[in-house]
Amino acid sequence: MKQPRRPAISLPKGVHRVVSRSREYFYWQSGRGTDHAGERIKLPNDPHTPEFWQAVRQAQGIGGAVPTDTIGALIDAYETAWPGLPRKLASSTQELYRRNLKVVRATWGDLPAASLRPAHVQALVEKIGATKPGSANNVLSALKAMCRWAMGPRELLTRDPTQGVVPFDTGEGHRPWTPAQLAFADKNFTGMLRRAYVLARYTGQRISDVVRLGWTDVDEGGFTLRQKKTGVRPWCPILPELEREMATWEKRPGPFLLQENGRPFTTNQLWKILDKERDDHPADLDGVVWHGLRANAVINLRQRGYSAMQISDAIGMSVEMVERYSRYADRKAGGQAILLKMKERTKDKAVKR
Repeated sequence: MKQPRRPAISLPKGVHRVVSRSREYFYWQSGRGTDHAGERIKLPNDPHTPEFWQAVRQAQGIGGAVPTDTIGALIDAYETAWPGLPRKLASSTQELYRRNLKVVRATWGDLPAASLRPAHVQALVEKIGATKPGSANNVLSALKAMCRWAMGPRELLTRDPTQGVVPFDTGEGHRPWTPAQLAFADKNFTGMLRRAYVLARYTGQRISDVVRLGWTDVDEGGFTLRQKKTGVRPWCPILPELEREMATWEKRPGPFLLQENGRPFTTNQLWKILDKERDDHPADLDGVVWHGLRANAVINLRQRGYSAMQISDAIGMSVEMVERYSRYADRKAGGQAILLKMKERTKDKAVKR
Protein backbone atom coordinates (compact mmCIF):
# COMPACT_ATOMS: atom_id res chain seq x y z
CA MET A 1 0.00 0.00 0.00
CA LYS A 2 1.36 3.38 -0.97
CA GLN A 3 2.33 5.49 2.04
CA PRO A 4 0.77 8.98 2.32
CA ARG A 5 3.11 11.76 1.35
CA ARG A 6 4.68 13.61 4.26
CA PRO A 7 4.78 17.44 4.24
CA ALA A 8 8.01 19.07 3.14
CA ILE A 9 10.25 20.24 5.96
CA SER A 10 13.27 22.48 6.16
CA LEU A 11 16.39 20.40 6.78
CA PRO A 12 19.34 21.90 8.66
CA LYS A 13 22.65 22.60 6.98
CA GLY A 14 24.68 19.43 6.47
CA VAL A 15 21.64 17.13 6.19
CA HIS A 16 20.72 15.83 2.75
CA ARG A 17 17.95 13.61 1.47
CA VAL A 18 18.37 10.64 -0.85
CA VAL A 19 15.51 8.85 -2.62
CA SER A 20 16.14 5.26 -3.67
CA ARG A 21 13.44 2.90 -4.92
CA SER A 22 10.73 5.31 -3.77
CA ARG A 23 12.11 5.40 -0.24
CA GLU A 24 13.65 8.35 1.57
CA TYR A 25 17.00 8.23 3.36
CA PHE A 26 18.72 11.01 5.28
CA TYR A 27 22.40 11.61 5.92
CA TRP A 28 24.51 14.20 7.66
CA GLN A 29 27.88 15.23 6.26
CA SER A 30 29.85 18.34 7.05
CA GLY A 31 31.45 20.10 4.07
CA ARG A 32 29.59 17.91 1.57
CA GLY A 33 30.73 18.55 -2.01
CA THR A 34 34.02 20.15 -0.97
CA ASP A 35 37.61 18.92 -0.58
CA HIS A 36 37.23 18.82 3.19
CA ALA A 37 34.03 16.76 3.35
CA GLY A 38 33.54 14.92 6.62
CA GLU A 39 32.22 11.48 7.41
CA ARG A 40 28.81 10.59 5.99
CA ILE A 41 26.49 9.63 8.87
CA LYS A 42 23.21 7.79 8.39
CA LEU A 43 20.23 9.38 10.13
CA PRO A 44 16.82 7.94 11.07
CA ASN A 45 14.43 7.87 8.10
CA ASP A 46 11.67 9.97 9.65
CA PRO A 47 12.51 13.66 10.23
CA HIS A 48 9.22 14.07 12.11
CA THR A 49 10.47 12.14 15.13
CA PRO A 50 12.55 13.30 18.12
CA GLU A 51 15.10 10.55 17.31
CA PHE A 52 15.91 12.17 13.98
CA TRP A 53 16.73 15.54 15.49
CA GLN A 54 18.71 14.06 18.34
CA ALA A 55 20.75 12.10 15.79
CA VAL A 56 21.44 15.35 13.94
CA ARG A 57 22.69 16.92 17.17
CA GLN A 58 24.92 13.98 17.86
CA ALA A 59 26.33 14.09 14.33
CA GLN A 60 27.06 17.78 14.80
CA GLY A 61 28.87 16.98 18.04
CA ILE A 62 26.39 18.83 20.23
CA GLY A 63 26.12 17.26 23.66
CA GLY A 64 27.34 13.81 22.65
CA ALA A 65 24.93 10.95 23.17
CA VAL A 66 21.69 12.60 24.23
CA PRO A 67 18.49 10.67 25.08
CA THR A 68 15.84 10.86 22.38
CA ASP A 69 12.95 11.30 24.82
CA THR A 70 13.94 14.64 26.31
CA ILE A 71 11.76 17.72 26.48
CA GLY A 72 14.14 19.46 24.07
CA ALA A 73 13.72 16.63 21.55
CA LEU A 74 9.94 16.81 21.97
CA ILE A 75 10.03 20.53 21.20
CA ASP A 76 12.12 19.83 18.08
CA ALA A 77 9.64 17.22 16.90
CA TYR A 78 6.65 19.49 17.56
CA GLU A 79 8.09 22.45 15.66
CA THR A 80 9.08 20.17 12.77
CA ALA A 81 5.52 18.84 12.55
CA TRP A 82 3.87 22.25 12.15
CA PRO A 83 3.68 22.25 8.31
CA GLY A 84 1.77 18.95 8.37
CA LEU A 85 -0.75 19.67 11.11
CA PRO A 86 -4.40 19.19 10.07
CA ARG A 87 -5.21 22.53 11.67
CA LYS A 88 -2.59 24.95 10.40
CA LEU A 89 -0.85 27.35 12.75
CA ALA A 90 -0.56 30.94 11.58
CA SER A 91 2.99 32.21 11.21
CA SER A 92 2.36 34.62 14.10
CA THR A 93 1.24 31.72 16.30
CA GLN A 94 4.28 29.67 15.31
CA GLU A 95 6.57 32.53 16.27
CA LEU A 96 4.75 32.98 19.60
CA TYR A 97 5.01 29.27 20.40
CA ARG A 98 8.64 29.08 19.32
CA ARG A 99 9.58 32.04 21.53
CA ASN A 100 7.81 30.64 24.60
CA LEU A 101 9.00 27.07 24.11
CA LYS A 102 12.53 28.45 24.33
CA VAL A 103 11.75 29.16 27.98
CA VAL A 104 10.63 25.55 28.44
CA ARG A 105 13.75 24.26 26.67
CA ALA A 106 16.05 26.43 28.80
CA THR A 107 14.38 25.11 31.97
CA TRP A 108 13.96 21.39 31.23
CA GLY A 109 15.51 20.76 27.78
CA ASP A 110 17.74 17.81 28.78
CA LEU A 111 15.26 16.20 31.19
CA PRO A 112 13.13 13.17 30.24
CA ALA A 113 9.76 14.33 28.90
CA ALA A 114 7.95 11.53 30.70
CA SER A 115 9.13 12.80 34.09
CA LEU A 116 7.57 16.27 33.73
CA ARG A 117 4.69 16.73 36.18
CA PRO A 118 1.99 19.37 36.73
CA ALA A 119 3.79 20.43 39.93
CA HIS A 120 6.87 21.35 37.87
CA VAL A 121 4.81 23.30 35.34
CA GLN A 122 2.91 25.07 38.12
CA ALA A 123 6.18 26.12 39.75
CA LEU A 124 7.53 27.56 36.49
CA VAL A 125 4.30 29.42 35.71
CA GLU A 126 4.16 30.91 39.21
CA LYS A 127 7.82 31.95 39.04
CA ILE A 128 7.33 33.81 35.76
CA GLY A 129 3.88 35.09 36.72
CA ALA A 130 5.16 36.75 39.91
CA THR A 131 6.28 39.67 37.75
CA LYS A 132 4.94 38.89 34.26
CA PRO A 133 1.55 37.11 34.37
CA GLY A 134 0.97 37.61 30.65
CA SER A 135 4.30 35.97 29.79
CA ALA A 136 3.54 33.09 32.15
CA ASN A 137 0.23 32.49 30.40
CA ASN A 138 1.94 32.52 27.00
CA VAL A 139 4.47 29.90 28.13
CA LEU A 140 1.69 27.74 29.54
CA SER A 141 -0.36 28.09 26.34
CA ALA A 142 2.55 26.98 24.14
CA LEU A 143 3.34 24.06 26.44
CA LYS A 144 -0.31 22.96 26.50
CA ALA A 145 -0.46 23.03 22.70
CA MET A 146 2.68 20.89 22.43
CA CYS A 147 1.45 18.36 24.99
CA ARG A 148 -1.92 17.99 23.24
CA TRP A 149 -0.04 17.27 20.02
CA ALA A 150 2.31 14.76 21.67
CA MET A 151 -0.44 12.72 23.28
CA GLY A 152 -2.97 10.45 21.61
CA PRO A 153 -2.03 8.58 18.42
CA ARG A 154 1.53 9.97 18.39
CA GLU A 155 2.20 8.37 21.78
CA LEU A 156 5.12 10.68 22.53
CA LEU A 157 3.59 11.44 25.94
CA THR A 158 1.37 9.23 28.07
CA ARG A 159 0.17 11.99 30.42
CA ASP A 160 -0.43 15.73 30.18
CA PRO A 161 1.97 17.62 32.51
CA THR A 162 -0.12 20.80 32.11
CA GLN A 163 -3.32 19.22 33.45
CA GLY A 164 -4.80 21.30 36.23
CA VAL A 165 -2.37 24.21 35.80
CA VAL A 166 -4.50 27.36 35.70
CA PRO A 167 -3.36 30.52 33.87
CA PHE A 168 -3.17 33.87 35.62
CA ASP A 169 -6.15 36.18 35.52
CA THR A 170 -4.83 39.13 33.55
CA GLY A 171 -7.92 41.28 33.92
CA GLU A 172 -10.97 41.87 31.76
CA GLY A 173 -9.19 41.91 28.42
CA HIS A 174 -8.46 44.89 26.21
CA ARG A 175 -10.30 48.05 27.18
CA PRO A 176 -13.17 48.92 24.82
CA TRP A 177 -13.24 52.35 23.25
CA THR A 178 -15.32 54.80 25.28
CA PRO A 179 -18.48 56.38 23.80
CA ALA A 180 -16.55 59.65 23.41
CA GLN A 181 -13.71 57.91 21.56
CA LEU A 182 -16.17 56.14 19.26
CA ALA A 183 -17.93 59.44 18.58
CA PHE A 184 -14.60 61.11 17.77
CA ALA A 185 -13.71 58.33 15.33
CA ASP A 186 -17.16 58.47 13.72
CA LYS A 187 -16.76 62.19 13.12
CA ASN A 188 -13.08 62.45 12.18
CA PHE A 189 -11.78 59.20 10.68
CA THR A 190 -11.61 59.20 6.89
CA GLY A 191 -10.31 57.08 4.05
CA MET A 192 -8.88 53.65 4.75
CA LEU A 193 -8.58 54.40 8.46
CA ARG A 194 -12.35 54.82 8.63
CA ARG A 195 -12.91 51.60 6.67
CA ALA A 196 -10.66 49.66 9.02
CA TYR A 197 -12.38 51.25 12.02
CA VAL A 198 -15.96 50.37 10.99
CA LEU A 199 -14.95 46.86 9.92
CA ALA A 200 -13.24 46.22 13.25
CA ARG A 201 -16.00 47.85 15.30
CA TYR A 202 -18.95 46.05 13.72
CA THR A 203 -17.40 42.65 12.94
CA GLY A 204 -15.27 42.18 16.06
CA GLN A 205 -12.51 40.58 14.00
CA ARG A 206 -8.81 40.89 14.78
CA ILE A 207 -6.99 43.48 12.72
CA SER A 208 -4.99 40.64 11.10
CA ASP A 209 -8.31 39.42 9.65
CA VAL A 210 -9.78 42.87 8.94
CA VAL A 211 -6.97 43.55 6.43
CA ARG A 212 -8.02 40.39 4.54
CA LEU A 213 -11.77 41.04 4.33
CA GLY A 214 -13.20 41.76 0.88
CA TRP A 215 -16.35 41.45 -1.21
CA THR A 216 -15.60 37.80 -1.97
CA ASP A 217 -15.99 37.04 1.75
CA VAL A 218 -19.62 38.22 1.80
CA ASP A 219 -22.00 35.29 2.25
CA GLU A 220 -25.76 35.98 2.34
CA GLY A 221 -25.62 39.04 4.56
CA GLY A 222 -22.52 38.16 6.55
CA PHE A 223 -18.79 37.56 6.33
CA THR A 224 -17.28 34.10 6.32
CA LEU A 225 -13.50 34.04 6.61
CA ARG A 226 -11.16 31.59 8.28
CA GLN A 227 -9.44 33.46 11.09
CA LYS A 228 -5.70 33.70 10.63
CA LYS A 229 -4.76 33.13 14.26
CA THR A 230 -7.11 30.31 15.28
CA GLY A 231 -8.41 28.79 12.06
CA VAL A 232 -11.99 29.30 13.28
CA ARG A 233 -14.50 30.20 10.56
CA PRO A 234 -17.30 32.32 12.10
CA TRP A 235 -20.28 33.65 10.18
CA CYS A 236 -20.18 37.33 11.05
CA PRO A 237 -23.41 39.27 10.32
CA ILE A 238 -23.08 42.57 8.47
CA LEU A 239 -24.87 44.93 10.84
CA PRO A 240 -26.92 47.84 9.41
CA GLU A 241 -24.29 50.41 10.46
CA LEU A 242 -21.60 48.57 8.51
CA GLU A 243 -23.93 47.89 5.59
CA ARG A 244 -24.53 51.62 5.14
CA GLU A 245 -20.77 52.25 5.04
CA MET A 246 -20.15 49.41 2.59
CA ALA A 247 -22.80 50.79 0.22
CA THR A 248 -20.37 53.64 -0.59
CA TRP A 249 -17.38 51.35 -1.28
CA GLU A 250 -16.36 50.36 -4.80
CA LYS A 251 -16.91 46.71 -5.71
CA ARG A 252 -13.68 45.11 -6.92
CA PRO A 253 -11.62 41.99 -6.30
CA GLY A 254 -9.24 41.90 -3.35
CA PRO A 255 -9.49 43.28 0.18
CA PHE A 256 -11.47 46.36 1.14
CA LEU A 257 -8.32 48.03 2.50
CA LEU A 258 -5.81 49.09 -0.15
CA GLN A 259 -2.91 51.53 -0.02
CA GLU A 260 -2.48 54.35 -2.51
CA ASN A 261 -0.17 52.11 -4.56
CA GLY A 262 -2.91 49.49 -4.81
CA ARG A 263 -1.29 47.00 -2.45
CA PRO A 264 -3.16 45.48 0.50
CA PHE A 265 -2.50 46.88 3.96
CA THR A 266 -0.52 44.85 6.45
CA THR A 267 -1.37 44.68 10.13
CA ASN A 268 1.72 46.74 11.01
CA GLN A 269 0.79 49.48 8.54
CA LEU A 270 -2.67 49.85 10.06
CA TRP A 271 -1.11 50.02 13.51
CA LYS A 272 1.15 52.85 12.34
CA ILE A 273 -1.84 54.79 11.00
CA LEU A 274 -3.76 54.39 14.27
CA ASP A 275 -0.65 55.23 16.32
CA LYS A 276 -0.21 58.48 14.37
CA GLU A 277 -3.87 59.42 14.82
CA ARG A 278 -3.60 58.72 18.54
CA ASP A 279 -0.43 60.81 18.81
CA ASP A 280 -2.13 63.68 16.95
CA HIS A 281 -5.19 63.56 19.22
CA PRO A 282 -3.97 62.31 22.61
CA ALA A 283 -6.85 63.81 24.58
CA ASP A 284 -9.50 62.20 22.38
CA LEU A 285 -7.91 58.81 21.66
CA ASP A 286 -5.89 58.10 24.79
CA GLY A 287 -5.17 54.37 25.14
CA VAL A 288 -7.19 53.13 22.16
CA VAL A 289 -5.99 49.96 20.39
CA TRP A 290 -7.47 48.00 17.50
CA HIS A 291 -8.26 45.04 19.74
CA GLY A 292 -10.42 47.26 21.91
CA LEU A 293 -12.95 47.43 19.07
CA ARG A 294 -13.27 43.67 19.38
CA ALA A 295 -14.60 44.30 22.88
CA ASN A 296 -16.93 47.01 21.54
CA ALA A 297 -18.39 44.56 19.02
CA VAL A 298 -19.12 42.06 21.79
CA ILE A 299 -20.72 44.71 24.02
CA ASN A 300 -22.80 46.00 21.10
CA LEU A 301 -24.27 42.56 20.40
CA ARG A 302 -24.76 41.88 24.11
CA GLN A 303 -26.73 45.10 24.54
CA ARG A 304 -28.93 44.08 21.61
CA GLY A 305 -29.95 41.03 23.61
CA TYR A 306 -27.87 38.24 22.06
CA SER A 307 -26.50 35.40 24.16
CA ALA A 308 -22.84 34.68 24.75
CA MET A 309 -23.11 31.57 22.55
CA GLN A 310 -24.64 33.54 19.67
CA ILE A 311 -21.94 36.19 19.93
CA SER A 312 -19.29 33.48 20.05
CA ASP A 313 -20.59 32.05 16.76
CA ALA A 314 -20.78 35.46 15.11
CA ILE A 315 -17.34 36.74 16.13
CA GLY A 316 -15.39 33.50 16.42
CA MET A 317 -14.46 34.05 20.05
CA SER A 318 -14.70 31.64 22.98
CA VAL A 319 -17.76 31.96 25.20
CA GLU A 320 -15.45 32.65 28.15
CA MET A 321 -13.85 35.59 26.34
CA VAL A 322 -17.26 36.92 25.28
CA GLU A 323 -18.35 36.91 28.90
CA ARG A 324 -15.12 38.59 29.95
CA TYR A 325 -15.60 41.43 27.46
CA SER A 326 -19.30 41.72 28.34
CA ARG A 327 -18.67 41.94 32.07
CA TYR A 328 -18.45 45.73 32.30
CA ALA A 329 -21.51 46.33 30.11
CA ASP A 330 -23.57 43.74 32.02
CA ARG A 331 -22.61 45.22 35.38
CA LYS A 332 -23.46 48.74 34.23
CA ALA A 333 -26.81 47.62 32.77
CA GLY A 334 -27.62 45.79 36.00
CA GLY A 335 -26.78 48.82 38.10
CA GLN A 336 -28.83 51.12 35.87
CA ALA A 337 -31.81 48.75 36.12
CA ILE A 338 -31.64 48.99 39.91
CA LEU A 339 -31.44 52.77 39.74
CA LEU A 340 -34.44 52.94 37.38
CA LYS A 341 -36.46 50.63 39.66
CA MET A 342 -35.67 52.78 42.67
CA LYS A 343 -36.80 55.94 40.84
CA GLU A 344 -40.04 54.25 39.81
CA ARG A 345 -40.74 53.21 43.40
CA THR A 346 -40.01 56.71 44.68
CA LYS A 347 -42.31 58.19 42.05
CA ASP A 348 -45.04 55.66 42.86
CA LYS A 349 -44.92 56.53 46.59
CA ALA A 350 -45.13 60.23 45.84
CA VAL A 351 -48.24 59.72 43.67
CA LYS A 352 -49.97 57.60 46.37
CA ARG A 353 -49.55 60.35 48.95
